[in-house]
Amino acid sequence: MKFYVLSDNNDTAFGLRLAGIEGEVIRNVDEVPAALRRVMEDPEIGVVLMTEKLIDAHHAQIYRYKLTHKRPLIVEIPDRHGGGDVSANIERYVGEAIGVKL
Repeated sequence: MKFYVLSDNNDTAFGLRLAGIEGEVIRNVDEVPAALRRVMEDPEIGVVLMTEKLIDAHHAQIYRYKLTHKRPLIVEIPDRHGGGDVSANIERYVGEAIGVKL
């Protein structure tokens, strides 16, 4: 099982590449659906790390993937400009998925 990163900036992608995680930089948020389809079709990819900006741009589609696909696991990561509350997003996701407010 491999990790893969979808990033909106070079710094995040480069940093994760130094840690051995391959991926791609997406310059235009309209490219996210196609990138996700490619990643979903690769049976070796088990975890997709995505920056906040990309997830925010296609929140509904990514949420639908998370609920309907067992693999790959899509994880939101803060980028170098990160200002979002990742823990709040996880709480919201879990609450919506199982119907329990944390």
